[in-house]
Amino acid sequence: QVQLVDSGGGLVQAGGSLRLSCEVSGTISSPNALGWYRQVPGKKRELVAQISSSGYEDYADSVKGRFTISRDNAKNTVTLQMNSLQPEDTAIYYCNYYYYNDFEDNEYNYWGQGTQVTVSS
Repeated sequence: QVQLVDSGGGLVQAGGSLRLSCEVSGTISSPNALGWYRQVPGKKRELVAQISSSGYEDYADSVKGRFTISRDNAKNTVTLQMNSLQPEDTAIYYCNYYYYNDFEDNEYNYWGQGTQVTVSS
């Protein structure tokens, strides 16, 4: 089992910044990917950013150039720095741990509890 605790959400004005953090604990297998997803009511959860164990980063087009994901493998943490926030970034943000076991041909997804980000215009 893997546990994730995410934090750092809040209310910010458009153009402002927030920093989300997530602590990962439990039985952590490598290589893995840590990421951030977001969801608004009535819509599917969408990928915001993801970073692999080796440091490869991937971003949704809507956040490229504004958000930066990073991880500390020694501390098992992942961080999302969000700059130039816009009202359309308002959502619940979830930390995610993804691991694919090729021997089992099985994938594992674990989620944080979510943190609310609200951007006012």
